[in-house]
Amino acid sequence: ILVLGGNGFVGSHVCREAVVRDIPVASLNRSGKPHIDEPWVNKVEWIRGNLIGPNTIGEHMKDVSAVISCVGGFGSNDTMRKINGDANVKAINAAADSGVKRFVYVSASDLGFASYILRGYFEGKKAAENAVMSRFPYGGVILRPGFIHGTRRVGSIQLPLGVIGTPLEMAFRNLKSMTRVPVLGNLVVPPVKVTSVAKASIRSAVDNAVPPGVLDVWGIMRLGDHY
Repeated sequence: ILVLGGNGFVGSHVCREAVVRDIPVASLNRSGKPHIDEPWVNKVEWIRGNLIGPNTIGEHMKDVSAVISCVGGFGSNDTMRKINGDANVKAINAAADSGVKRFVYVSASDLGFASYILRGYFEGKKAAENAVMSRFPYGGVILRPGFIHGTRRVGSIQLPLGVIGTPLEMAFRNLKSMTRVPVLGNLVVPPVKVTSVAKASIRSAVDNAVPPGVLDVWGIMRLGDHY
């Protein structure tokens, strides 16, 4: 498996989950090997590369059975379109052209009217989703989590996002019917554990029984919690 953005919050958990399950895994990211003092880090092949720059990412996909993209970021609308959209579309096309069978893309749940504030972010995500569905009609899986919680590293500091996310996940988990309510619905999508996202990503990449298409938050929790 090749993980794009494997040294980020979600990507590092995806890589760790692959190692735990003895699945050979490599990560392509801008800074290469992360400064994390944990045993699993040394079992990942770290490749330094930039999806936006003029590099040949296809050469890293020759012997890859599946790609998981955790690439994303914030900034100006133009920057967010490039990072979330252009970079991922480039990777999706390279994977398809290299004969990769499955592509898993970690996208994001729509925030409704609030999405306008992050217009470039969601426009980029949508462009990447369209590319996955077009280039991987039989092996493309899109994950749409809401707020992802867990322990997040920022340099040497660990931020326990679960302190906020866990109670909210428990409170919103059984409110799926509320998500159909106009305006309000998008605001009650439950947070999801980063480990659930990682497990659902890995399973989507290696298990052909997982059908192509979109996994919402409940689908992610169901797939991740039973893997």
